[in-house]
Amino acid sequence: MYKHERLAGCILAGAIGDAWGSGYENLPKPRESNTFYLQPPSVSRPAWQLTDDTQLTLVTLEALCQGPHLTPAQLAAALANAYSRGLLTGLGASTLKALRELRAGGDWSQAGRAGEYGAGNGAAMRIAPFAFWGRYSPAELSDFCRITHHHPDAYAGALAVVLAIRASMAGHWTGTEPLLALLLPQMPDTRVRDRLLEIQALPGQPTIADVARLGTSGYVVDSVPFALFCASQVPRLGLRAMLAATIAAGGDTDTNASLAGQVAGALLGQQAIPDELPSKLRRVDGYNWLQRVVAMAQQSVAPFTSQQEG
Repeated sequence: MYKHERLAGCILAGAIGDAWGSGYENLPKPRESNTFYLQPPSVSRPAWQLTDDTQLTLVTLEALCQGPHLTPAQLAAALANAYSRGLLTGLGASTLKALRELRAGGDWSQAGRAGEYGAGNGAAMRIAPFAFWGRYSPAELSDFCRITHHHPDAYAGALAVVLAIRASMAGHWTGTEPLLALLLPQMPDTRVRDRLLEIQALPGQPTIADVARLGTSGYVVDSVPFALFCASQVPRLGLRAMLAATIAAGGDTDTNASLAGQVAGALLGQQAIPDELPSKLRRVDGYNWLQRVVAMAQQSVAPFTSQQEG
């Protein structure tokens, strides 16, 4: 499969997961049949919409297409520009802090939030495009994460996403091999790695619902390992059922489904995405931007096959 086909599958399936999952984040629990309500909770119908998960990914992808070697300063400027233009919605606290400081003239190396509050999934949600430009080293990826999140687990979560996508492009993960086992030897000693080990140690053949009990929040230690496990189930469930189960698990539904969609989409390629999902995505505000950036990136990225990439 050609790299540009995997790239389109990654971005498109990630956007589908984001748009689908965004309607379910923080929804009230459904009414219990055996509970009396003085005022029954309102029931809203979830609507698809793109959020910062896809928007930040598109800004990153667009920046990668602009020159031979993207620097953290250049990506920081692109992110700050997108924020100033009102292109980003629903930003997390750490990313919002960083972008405000960048817009005010702060240096990219100092803007990212450190400490425990820097361990969100905001770096992981936008990192996927780097998987298709193999010249970027882990040290460079760490700097790109640091723009918004200066925390070892935030970096480890982002690294795991890139490694998972690169594994599918190299033919190391074809859907039959255990994805988490492939990633673990390449992961730094962090809480993200510990959670991957914890998932791997679950007895029997755990389901997405089983793994969700470990955590599905926006904390990167919850989000990325859960999303990677969900993505690993796509050969068995198919993309639609996998995303539905990921979203049904609750928590940070848009980011979890976006991350799972990105990794699964890179494995499947664009042509394997069920037609009904892109058809629904085409009606979402921001789709034209997505379509334009993906088309530009397909022209920029070297169209290697998975065997050539490996």
